[in-house]
Amino acid sequence: MTGPVSFKAACVQLRASGDVAQNIRDTSALVREAAGQGARFIATPENTNIMAQDGRAKMAATFVEADDPSLPAFSDLAKALNVWLLIGSLHIKVSDTRTANRSYLFAPDGGIRARYTKIHLFDSTLASGESYRESSTVEAGREAVLADTEFGPVGMTVCYDLRFPQLYRRLTHAGAFAFTIPSSFTVPTGEAHWHVLMRARAIENGAFVIAPAQGGLHANGRKTYGHSLIVGPWGEVRGAGGSGN
Repeated sequence: MTGPVSFKAACVQLRASGDVAQNIRDTSALVREAAGQGARFIATPENTNIMAQDGRAKMAATFVEADDPSLPAFSDLAKALNVWLLIGSLHIKVSDTRTANRSYLFAPDGGIRARYTKIHLFDSTLASGESYRESSTVEAGREAVLADTEFGPVGMTVCYDLRFPQLYRRLTHAGAFAFTIPSSFTVPTGEAHWHVLMRARAIENGAFVIAPAQGGLHANGRKTYGHSLIVGPWGEVRGAGGSGN
């Protein structure tokens, strides 16, 4: 990828479970593999720390930010590998009944360079009969976030944000040369819209898109689309993953 300077980016594709500790271990191993292949900017999907059985299980397994075990683990990892590490999102407890779906960007010194809380929550019923009400247990964010990196400014977004082009125009006008769009797309919506929307956000803004995804059949029965993507400003696919099944 080419911002103000050239660098290699990588997407980590996961199939997260309800076991937070195991998800941290699995993610860390794949991040290490990507760094070993020369990646300097490594991104993981939405829901990196947990894909829980239900809302009650999620609340029981998540933590307030100060106590979350994922954050020190990934901070240490970014520092040890000397990489920029975008943890696509963690569920962070913000009340007794709600979490925030929050993305974190770690700098190579291990510090948190930026946080972004998902603004647009996935409330939808699909033609297949699948129904999702993210807003029932998740508190929406309110602010767009542009993160400064050594490669240039990066606009941070999460999954369903993809369907709201005005957010990306705002980030572009603020100076973003790339967007992160970590996701957990359903299979029906992925088959219909994943590639075309990722390429559209890149083309209409003249920006790179880094979109790591959950992929495969999860322990909670949900099946995610996978097909992690890195897209260039002309809409060309620079890198792509499989379904993860």
